[in-house]
Amino acid sequence: MGRLVPAVTRALDILELFLDGDGTLSAPDIVRKLQLPRTTVHELVSTLAARKYIVPVAGQPGRYRLGVRPYQLGARYAEHLDLAAEGQQVARSVAETCDETVHVAILEHTDVIYIAKVDSTHAVRMVSAAGRRLPAHCTSVGKMLLASLPEQELAARFPDGAELAGMTPNSITDPAVLRERLAEIRGRGVAVESRESNPDVSCVAAPVRDRTGQVVAALSISVPMIRWSDDRLGELEQLAVKGAAELSERLGHRSMA
Repeated sequence: MGRLVPAVTRALDILELFLDGDGTLSAPDIVRKLQLPRTTVHELVSTLAARKYIVPVAGQPGRYRLGVRPYQLGARYAEHLDLAAEGQQVARSVAETCDETVHVAILEHTDVIYIAKVDSTHAVRMVSAAGRRLPAHCTSVGKMLLASLPEQELAARFPDGAELAGMTPNSITDPAVLRERLAEIRGRGVAVESRESNPDVSCVAAPVRDRTGQVVAALSISVPMIRWSDDRLGELEQLAVKGAAELSERLGHRSMA
């Protein structure tokens, strides 16, 4: 890797801060979060605003949100990423069937990144967004993707003795327990997460394969606990599997069944 340019790194650090929270920030927020000098932040923010990477928030003086340029870059990227485009279409179809929030996610080291999302129409629903990153071991999509890894690769990402960060009291924090759960998931072909990333939500996920048969993503259905039940679990699993199979077919995968 070549030598990193500090000014560019800092500018990208600022842009990435907008991925968290409500998506708005002030210059003092950036100074506090990145521990940068106020003059440096002012210069970088002014430059990013001038290039339309961030724009002022209407009615909130001094606060910014992402502008049109990151959207344009992301849209151009998505044009060449069939998985995101096809995933959004399939997620919409699955969501219309069950009226729950549907995600498609990919694995990046020990995290999942959501690349497609369609909301439920219910007033009470999971709040999330495409582009969000979460610890893989705390989510159904993440566990489904981790279960597809070779054992050696899994051990490298989750060494024995390492404590995993939890998001709720139900999160798995022991690598040995995680491996047991992943073995069960491999056997069943679906993953279930019970309030492990959100105390009020449970999810079910199934694997998405490309034309070579490799698992490249997972599709999940997220349901608030007020609408979750053991009786409904079987229906949701079947729907997730069907949706994941449809997305796999769109990516060129041909089932041997």
